[in-house]
Order: sequence, then C-alpha cells, then structure tokens
Amino acid sequence: MTKNLFRTPAGGVITAVTAAEMQEVDQVAVEDVGLQLLQMMENAGRILAWHVRDIQKEETPVLVVAGNGGNGGGGMACARHLANRGAPVRLIVDRPPDELSGAAATQYRILDEMDIPITTDTERLSQSEGQRVIVDALIGYGLDGEIRPPASGLIKRINGVSESVVSLDVPSGIDATTGETLGIAVTPDRTVTLALPKTGLETVTGALYLADISIPQTVFERLDIEYDRPFGRDDWIELKR
Repeated sequence: MTKNLFRTPAGGVITAVTAAEMQEVDQVAVEDVGLQLLQMMENAGRILAWHVRDIQKEETPVLVVAGNGGNGGGGMACARHLANRGAPVRLIVDRPPDELSGAAATQYRILDEMDIPITTDTERLSQSEGQRVIVDALIGYGLDGEIRPPASGLIKRINGVSESVVSLDVPSGIDATTGETLGIAVTPDRTVTLALPKTGLETVTGALYLADISIPQTVFERLDIEYDRPFGRDDWIELKR
C-alpha cells in the first residue's frame, strides 16, 4: 500500500493498492462482511455508464467489449444501464456465452433477455460505424502474465480505431500492480477504477476516476488500510497523479 501516488480533488492523498491487496479487500468484503459480488458489480456498472454518457455525443453508439469474471460482468451491467436510458448499445464478448461463468454469466443472461445486440464476432471492432464510444471491460486487476488471444486481438482492434475508449478498473493488458504493459494494452481516454486506485495506474494515460462501489469502511479497517472516505456526497471522484 502507498499513499503518495494519487490525490483527491481537495488535495488529500488516497491509498493505492496492489492487485494482491485488492484481492484481499474483495475477499473480506464478500466472505467476512457479507457484501455480494453482484452488489458491487451493479454499482460499478452504473457509475461506468455515467462516464460513458459523459463523453457520449447525442446518440453516439456504444460498444461494450467484455470478458469473463468481474470486469466483464461490470461492463455488461454498464450496457444494461445505458440501454435503460435509451442509448444505442451493443456487446462483444470474447468467448462463447456458454463459457461465461458466475456473475458474468448472470449479467449476460439479463442482456440476452433484453434483446441487446450481442456477438462474439471480434471483427465488429474493425468495422466502422461512425463515431462510437468503446467500453473496455475485458480484463480486470487479476491479469497474471502476458495477455493472450483472443483478448490480445481485441485490444489491438480497440487501439486501432479512433473512437473514445473508457476502461473499467484497469486498462486491459496493464499489470495493476506495476503498470507494466503485458504484451499489449488498451490506451483509454479515461479509466474508472473501483474502490481504491491500483498502484499500476500511475503509468496509465488519460483521465482517472475512482468509483464508490459501496465497500464499507470496516473492510479497510480489518486490513489496516488507511482510508479517509474520499467521496463525500458523490459516487465518484477524479484522481490526480
């Protein structure tokens, strides 16, 4: 843990954590305190959708690129919130739907029931539909080792288009602890990171925002993480490096 990487809009410092430390936060929140993964995912998706709408111009289409796990599930929750507000949204999943598991599979089923356009055809990323906003929800802080296909191909395509890109938690392909690019990584216009900033985000370009996903302070106290409640009355804040 370190407190010298990021500052709040008011000038206060905020603790940044490694991937392993964030895993402990999630574990204590779910297993000890009783917070559910879907609850945190819902908050992540709702706030991510706000940031997409913030840079979206009028009825600009949104393309959510999602993987498995919590990051993909958060991206799919974002797609639902966007669709509920009338935004034209599509979803690309990096694997066949029957290979999704856990919360990501749950989020996928909801989108399928909503008749939101969903495809596993990664070529759609290379097909120009005019200006779009792309949501990078492929891989979260748990990336371990160099990124592999099909994710590497999706990242290459994301970086090859001119649309605005918003990454969830950590840009896909970035080591959340060190900031190292693990083969290839998304270069977003903004990143919406969750609960606490990750130490590796210091090297990431673009605007950086921190989202409150409702983890109670007792979780941080049990892990001896210094936490000063940075959000005030807001659901998210911008972080300064």
